[in-house]
Amino acid sequence: MKRLLIIPAALMALAFAACEDTASPIGSSIVDDKVSIVVDSSFTITGHTVETGAVQSRTLTQLIGSLRNAGFGELSSTVVTQFMPASTIDTAGISVADIDSLVLELRMNKDAFSGDSIAPMGIDVFRLNRDLPSPIYSNFDPAEYYSSTDRLGSAIYSASAIGQSDTVAASDYRYIQVGMPIALARDIFNAYKAHPEYFSNPESFINNVFRGVYISNSYGSGRMSRITRTLMRMYYHHTYLDEDKQRDTTVYHIGNYMAVTPEIVTNNNIRLDLSENIRTKLDAGENLIIAPAGTEVEFKFPAREIVERYRAEKSTSSVINTLKLSIPADTLSNPEGIPAPPYVLLVLADKREEFFANNDLPDNITSFYTAYNTLTKSYDFSGLRSYILNLLDKDEITDADVTFRLCPVQVEFETTGSSYWDYGTTESAVVPYVSGPAMVKISLDKAKISFTYSNQTINY
Repeated sequence: MKRLLIIPAALMALAFAACEDTASPIGSSIVDDKVSIVVDSSFTITGHTVETGAVQSRTLTQLIGSLRNAGFGELSSTVVTQFMPASTIDTAGISVADIDSLVLELRMNKDAFSGDSIAPMGIDVFRLNRDLPSPIYSNFDPAEYYSSTDRLGSAIYSASAIGQSDTVAASDYRYIQVGMPIALARDIFNAYKAHPEYFSNPESFINNVFRGVYISNSYGSGRMSRITRTLMRMYYHHTYLDEDKQRDTTVYHIGNYMAVTPEIVTNNNIRLDLSENIRTKLDAGENLIIAPAGTEVEFKFPAREIVERYRAEKSTSSVINTLKLSIPADTLSNPEGIPAPPYVLLVLADKREEFFANNDLPDNITSFYTAYNTLTKSYDFSGLRSYILNLLDKDEITDADVTFRLCPVQVEFETTGSSYWDYGTTESAVVPYVSGPAMVKISLDKAKISFTYSNQTINY
């Protein structure tokens, strides 16, 4: 048992001064108190790996491509998505004949991919012919939601800027642009002129104008791309006579009239087949977190033992100071350098489904999150105090109160504050990690729990 008893130096000095003050014994003869700080790190945890199963994406990040990795497995992802329409489209003095083109544009950060940046990859874009279900999960099969004969466009792309202009090479982004049929652009334009009310909300637009698209990998294997912005961009022109009516003037316009936003349904349709190497590790009892939609780790936290020890040794004036958990997490060697999940969620196992279904944020009592510490190679939870305080109020601590899941997640943040001195960020969503391959080995046998509390004894 690793326990440390700390008596503050100030209290020792005060006690020494009290012993020296023989001329005035009043006080010390009435009250004699002592404060001790106990640090207990003798607790251990055990657990096992469980399959994640299907998850809800609940993110605007779209994962497209196919990747084979001997140290990971085979991962592929396609996308289905609806669109939020612009509430207004510029139609003044413009006819369908003035529409030049419609382009589906997918944007990603220049390093937002796993695998080979140079390998050419192909995508096909199909029109959806049915409304997407909600909720929608990672194992969604789009086969019955589109027709292979209704392809809107296709494109070849890479994540590299080789052969591109200096401007493109210096940009923080890479783009995939897919030309859409001019007929689709004209249909959307005419729909707005006839029924602008269809564009007032996404439900009306989806039901009456355009249901969305299915984006699939047409060929190539070697890269997963993380798309962070998806929109439909319309190009059109407007020709008019100048003031003296002697010369025509043509003005070219660009309108971003449809985009993927949080208000609509979008989903990564994920297929993951773990490699034989990973299966061997799992069969040997190694605890692995694998994403997306791979595995998680479940374990029992020694909350009963912590509460029992605290109740047995606390005084009438005891205070719990901290409860911390640090879990070693080592990345696994693989050719593509697949990283550890950037964040993990620690949540009571029986509340996991509810947490994701309700799009909850961690309450620091039944759920917590933390970032991967690349220096110590660990996931560190320092704020478990409220969790143990909540258990102290219970007459009985059940298995459900101590069984946790460690889930790979991505955390989305939003800016807070309206001025320089109160500027900051706060988490706006904690969702299952579906933004690319990730894996890490969890060493529960080396996890460190640190429980600290203060005892004060008062003698009258």
